[in-house]
Amino acid sequence: MFELRELFKWRVLSPAIAAGVVMMAALSGAVGLAPANAATVVSPADFPSTAQMVTVMSDERSDTTATLTAWDKVDGAWKATIGPVKAFVGSQGIGAPRDNVPRTPEGTFAFDQAFGRQPNPGTKLPYFQADRQDWWDEFPSSPTYNTHVRQVKSPGGDSENLYDSGPVYDYAVNIAHNPQRRPGYASGIFLHVTDGSPTQGCVAVDKATMVSVLKWLDPSKDPVITIGLNANQA
Repeated sequence: MFELRELFKWRVLSPAIAAGVVMMAALSGAVGLAPANAATVVSPADFPSTAQMVTVMSDERSDTTATLTAWDKVDGAWKATIGPVKAFVGSQGIGAPRDNVPRTPEGTFAFDQAFGRQPNPGTKLPYFQADRQDWWDEFPSSPTYNTHVRQVKSPGGDSENLYDSGPVYDYAVNIAHNPQRRPGYASGIFLHVTDGSPTQGCVAVDKATMVSVLKWLDPSKDPVITIGLNANQA
C-alpha cells in the first residue's frame, strides 16, 4: 500500500502549492511506492493532529471531474484507505469560491456536520436525518447564512431544502470552507452522492464510496479535505 510521509505546515493553504504537493505523492502511489523525494504531504497548521485526509485532485482548474482518495496516517506514514475513485466537482471547475458561481473551493478544509435523507450509515461525525424542515441557509443577508437550519419555510435566497434536493443528499458531509460565514464566499459546499454530472460547487462521488467515507471519518482524527491540482499541473 502506498505511503505518504508527514510534513505538516499550512492551513487553508496556498491552494495550488499545497494541493500539488499532496498529489505528487498520490500520483506516484497510483503506480507503486513513490520516490523518496516525492512522498511528502503538506497539511495545515490549524490541524496539527490530523490523521485522516481526503484528496480531490484534477488536472486543470476548469476540469469538472477529479480523483478522490482517502488517506489514514498510520505510524507516522500516510496510507491510501479508500480510492482512488472518480469525483465530480463544480461545472466551472475548482478555484476561488463565490456565491452563485458553480465552482468548487480550492484549498484544505475541515469536515464537520454530516447528514442525509437516509439513516446514519455508521459515521462517527455528528449526523442528522433530513426531512422537509431541514434547510441549508444560502441567503447572504441571513443571520444564519451557511448553516443548517430547521424550520418549515426557506430562510430565503437560494437556500436548499436538504430533503427535496433528492438522492444526491441521501448521504453528505459539510466541507467547512467558510466557517466565518462570510457573505459572498459561497455556502453549502458538501461532499455528497453524485447524480453523474458536475455540481454547483460540491464534490460528488458514487453512493457506495460516500457511505464508505462517512463510516471511515472519525472526528477524533481531525479529518480534512484537500482540493486542488495534480502536482504536475500546480
